[in-house]
Amino acid sequence: MSNEEKYTQAFMQAFDIDAETARDLTFQAIPAWDSVGHMGLVAALEEAFDIMLEPDDIVDLSSFAKGRELLAKYGVAF
Repeated sequence: MSNEEKYTQAFMQAFDIDAETARDLTFQAIPAWDSVGHMGLVAALEEAFDIMLEPDDIVDLSSFAKGRELLAKYGVAF
């Protein structure tokens, strides 16, 4: 599975959404992306990429696009 697929899958799993919805998603755009959902997404991303996100990065994770930028800091290439 490619990094793009793993990344999209983490959003799909955390929020029970399809891939198309995930790609345009922003924080609180859907009811599932609340504070609890946010931490579920963080856990899914950390598990998928075997990383530990810094607290500032967890706070900055505000959209699908922003998450891709943040993961680049951890060596995840898309």
